[in-house]
Amino acid sequence: MKIFTRELGIAATNTFLFCNEETGKAVVFDAPEGSFEWVSEVLEREELTLQALYLTHGHYDHMWDAWKFREEGIPVYAHRDDRVFIEQAGAQGKFFRNAVAMKPVQVDSWLEAGEPLVILEEPCEVRHVPGHCPGNVLFYFPNLELAVVGDAIFAGSVGRVDLPGGDWSILENSIRTQIYTLPDSAELLPGHGPSTRVGREKTANMFIRGSTS
Repeated sequence: MKIFTRELGIAATNTFLFCNEETGKAVVFDAPEGSFEWVSEVLEREELTLQALYLTHGHYDHMWDAWKFREEGIPVYAHRDDRVFIEQAGAQGKFFRNAVAMKPVQVDSWLEAGEPLVILEEPCEVRHVPGHCPGNVLFYFPNLELAVVGDAIFAGSVGRVDLPGGDWSILENSIRTQIYTLPDSAELLPGHGPSTRVGREKTANMFIRGSTS
């Protein structure tokens, strides 16, 4: 598995392009502003075919370009609890000023917690990690010991909970039961900032330290 990443958009949101070099297939996680053009460039340069767009959650800075992928026939996957953010234009304008002009996106398939997926020939587990917003999910690749986690947790920090649907107690529970139960060696790819590892966050994250108990 080869991974390309780029910080894009007004919130410097990470977008991740995973590709299987043997099959020439690729998928993208999150679609901030400018991601469609960047992904298109990488696909052409690397001679890859895009198979799907997976949204970690429905906040505008993670799905601004999602409609562009959908218009090109790329199926979109997300969690149903963020449906109102994803499918209703301007729904986020109440708390994100920049989201007023965002275009809605039709989701092709709603992800379920615990749902086993195979992405680019690799097994992948979907885990529901609400608290930052209702529909945040992570995608864990056990063979790679790697998880795309959205805005649930960052290196040394956690997702904000002062937005509609945010809840500190829910986020803390999500991190302890869904992220800190991953192997300590597992790499976390967050929605903003650098990657980190589960073990590091369990011992050094100033917001949520300690064991999973």
